[in-house]
Amino acid sequence: MKLHNKIILLAVFGVFTQPILAQTSYAKIEKNFNIRADGLYHDLNTTKDTLILKSDKKINYVYSINRAVKRELSYTVNATDFKVPLRELSVGKHVFVVVQSPVRIVFVVKVFGRESIDISTAEVTLAETSSN
Repeated sequence: MKLHNKIILLAVFGVFTQPILAQTSYAKIEKNFNIRADGLYHDLNTTKDTLILKSDKKINYVYSINRAVKRELSYTVNATDFKVPLRELSVGKHVFVVVQSPVRIVFVVKVFGRESIDISTAEVTLAETSSN
């Protein structure tokens, strides 16, 4: 009977903690909606750990400035599309500047730095520890 109660308790615990343990966002983007920024597609990928830049014009440079007003990333691109890995950035607010001569498009990316948690492994770990 005690085993049965533990299994029910574990199932209820798993159901209510699932939203908490679900995959969390690694970063958030605050897009630039200026009319001059229309030609640049700037968004995060589905896992939110990579910044995707696409444009009909050539992107010359991409750099980011952190809260301490220091450049963390600086790339010479000279292409129409580019992917920026956000795992190289520190946690916090970063101002990105995309240079398309003579235009500079500015937007913000906030890096939270949380790793995603796999629900299936978390439940297996709980089940293993409760059966002992």
